[in-house]
Amino acid sequence: MTIKELEAIKKKRLLENAVRFGKKGVIEHEFLVCCSTGCISGGSKKVHEAFSSEIKAQKLKNYRINYSGCFGLCSAGPIVIAYPEGTFYVHVDPEGAREIVRATMRGEVVEKYLCKNHDGRYAKVRADIDFFKKQLFIVRKNGDKIDPSSMEDYISIDGYSALAKVLLEMTPQQVIKEVLESGLRGRGGAGFPTGKKWSYAQAEKSDIKYMICNADEGDPGAFMDRVIIESNPHSVIEGIAIAGYAIGAQNGIVYIRAEYPLARKMLEKAISESKKNGLIGKNIFGSGFDFDIVIKQGAGAFVCGEETALMHSVEGQRGEPTSRPPYPTTSGLYGKPTVINNVETLANIPHILLNGGKNYAKVGTEGSKGTKVFSLSGKIKNTGLIEMPMGTTIKEIIYDVGGGIPDNHKFKAVQMGGPSGGCIDAKNVDVKVDYDSLKDLGSMMGSGGMIVLDDTTCMVDIAKFFLGFTCDESCGKCVPCRVGTKRMLEMLTEITEGKGGKEKVEELEELANYVKDTSLCGLGQTAPNPVLSTLENYREEYLEHAEGKTCRAGVCPAFRQYKINPKECISCGACSRICPVGAISKGINGKYVIDQTKCINCGQCYKICPVQAIHIGKEG
Repeated sequence: MTIKELEAIKKKRLLENAVRFGKKGVIEHEFLVCCSTGCISGGSKKVHEAFSSEIKAQKLKNYRINYSGCFGLCSAGPIVIAYPEGTFYVHVDPEGAREIVRATMRGEVVEKYLCKNHDGRYAKVRADIDFFKKQLFIVRKNGDKIDPSSMEDYISIDGYSALAKVLLEMTPQQVIKEVLESGLRGRGGAGFPTGKKWSYAQAEKSDIKYMICNADEGDPGAFMDRVIIESNPHSVIEGIAIAGYAIGAQNGIVYIRAEYPLARKMLEKAISESKKNGLIGKNIFGSGFDFDIVIKQGAGAFVCGEETALMHSVEGQRGEPTSRPPYPTTSGLYGKPTVINNVETLANIPHILLNGGKNYAKVGTEGSKGTKVFSLSGKIKNTGLIEMPMGTTIKEIIYDVGGGIPDNHKFKAVQMGGPSGGCIDAKNVDVKVDYDSLKDLGSMMGSGGMIVLDDTTCMVDIAKFFLGFTCDESCGKCVPCRVGTKRMLEMLTEITEGKGGKEKVEELEELANYVKDTSLCGLGQTAPNPVLSTLENYREEYLEHAEGKTCRAGVCPAFRQYKINPKECISCGACSRICPVGAISKGINGKYVIDQTKCINCGQCYKICPVQAIHIGKEG
């Protein structure tokens, strides 16, 4: 493909998609339905079909239905945007789709499908919705205006223009200089300066070099990379190709986890289209630069997110880490210089090269430039994917974007960085979210998972959950991680059962620090973080379990009692019928009671009670 051909596609597609940008064109009205995993699971394909059938039934020649990538507000899916007005519809079902088409014909809006702001008032367009007001889109810019499966749609928003600029106007050194000036740090966890990593590999003399995109996103509660690929796969491909040119590589690899079938499908199609049109392959844009990209599917091992383990997996070996140095930029895949960047890092690259590194560096803090994509989940009203300027406070994210904690509960902590991260407590809610501030609190940015916890959460149980994950995912190569995490998990289990007393808590802390200091790779070194951060901020909860034999949240089964309030019981018998051990019977007054000697604390009665007359009590 030549520059003229690229510009011709852009001009043609912009004319065809004019309605999405509020301009007149062949199409007067268009409905974009989210086709990302979250909305698909909520029924967006049926919604798309309903729009299509209604448009046909009404014989509307100037109406169009299409798919788009993720809009971010996942808790409100399926989501539809109606253009040219940009009306943002949420929780759309097939009947709603038909209503929206008919209302659009009359020049009206279906209010019940509009998004409600934090104050309960409806908002019509995305810019007026509280969830989006403080977000800044760089990685996810124009995601609401393109079909992610269309290369031409991506070209219409300047797609592959950065690659053309780089290949035809810049040297590899100039490219690296722009990335260095941007201040971009790796978005996969450690936050190493991207430009520095590239410069190290570029300086190596080798006939073969490799550029790897790490899409092996395995943190619980993290789905940033998946959504970026599902919503805009070409931005990742363009970023990989630019990186390949900068370091002198001709071989690109995307290492993607097997649990992401839709993302892989979108990526495969995008790579195929790019090859077909000469955007990757031989002599790209007539520059003489050759670059190919292949996909390698991971086998679901969390440890393969670590660079050396990932490369071993690509080579067909067991996914185990090795000590460094040598670093991958010197001796990586098959012993050749290799750069590994994650999906979000590479998706930033086209923007930086088109608009300049200094322009990018205007966003963020002194040590953390640009934006960061987070997956916001847990005990919060608005869950989904957000893109925030570095330096935004936790408080702003939780309350201004996320809408706060539901059901009048109080914010307790936010778990960041996945199993490798830590819990940040309520007293630090005003801390700025950047690499250095989070590190000072014993946490880390990680890949960007943010799990919000409220006052119904047991922090000991949270630590136990994450440690259980890393214990299962340990490759077993080094003793501190293989044995240490298992023993830590056993000790946590004992504490949640009220065994061991204060000494057990102190022993756990000592072992956690040992595992952190002596493990071979990042998985083992950071595995104790959830334990150490909760011990730092919630030690009293550990002591309540170990010495007081109580769990203040009523979560740990060993200390939990279910009790029926006779004043609230309506004698329906639902609890008695569902009890698997016959521990519930009708008392003298006709109200049901639980025999604590028989109760196994399964919680089925608590879940089924229609009037919430069953409460969780705590022994002490």
